[in-house]
Amino acid sequence: MITTMAVAIAEKRIGRRGESVYSGRAKAVLERSYLAFRSSAWIVVLTGFLEPVMYLFSFGYGVGKLIGKIEVAPGHFVSYAAFIAPALLATSAMNGAIYDSTWNVFFKLRFDRVYQGMLATSMGPLDVALGEMAWALIRGLAYATAFMIIVGLLGLITTPVALLAIPAAVLIAFGFAAIGMAVTTYIKSFEQMNLINIVMLPMFLFSGSFYPLSIYPGWLQLFIKSLPLWHGVVLIRSVSLGIVNTSLIPHIIYFLVMILLGLFFTTKRLTQLFMR
Repeated sequence: MITTMAVAIAEKRIGRRGESVYSGRAKAVLERSYLAFRSSAWIVVLTGFLEPVMYLFSFGYGVGKLIGKIEVAPGHFVSYAAFIAPALLATSAMNGAIYDSTWNVFFKLRFDRVYQGMLATSMGPLDVALGEMAWALIRGLAYATAFMIIVGLLGLITTPVALLAIPAAVLIAFGFAAIGMAVTTYIKSFEQMNLINIVMLPMFLFSGSFYPLSIYPGWLQLFIKSLPLWHGVVLIRSVSLGIVNTSLIPHIIYFLVMILLGLFFTTKRLTQLFMR
């Protein structure tokens, strides 16, 4: 039955643009990720959600007692907890997406040989890329929704516009998942994989998550503004505080470009590796 459906889907793609890289079966990759989640991966997902919550309580309500109010706009002050909560949501979306699209993909690619098996069927590399990234999006959506519920219960949501932080977090997760998977397809060893953590930790600490960017010298501010997490923090912090205007468009475009580049290079690399 499943084989018949797969053949039928593949036959519908015959003659269509991109048939060599996409068969319309990305859903099968997503289903496999869900089955793996049900068996054991749910523990990792749970710990990924708890991390930003613990940061919120320890920094927002611990260190926050010593800091007081933070000015996020002229004349607009918020508590320290309300200041870091959106940044922690952006970081959570980033971390969840990066874990799924780097270490998870690395083992499937280099050790389990999962993608070789998939691409030996009617699936194309774009099916694999979309399926893996779709799972990262679902994980990002779950993190964002649960985190927003907790933030709401703590009284840190003051406007209905803050609910836009959920789709914003999904966009961030998509961008990081796309780039993360593209980079991972070029990595060949554990030593190279560790470079990802070397990049992620400083980006988390210096992207305006815990303090305003204005404390840095001008040259360093320019560098930080080129980092994807800074764009994510600004995007979610703005909508969380009800500040929605055209200034958010460049941040959205930034992540859309990440998504397109990630999909392009992931598809190209998987084609080079397994479809010669």
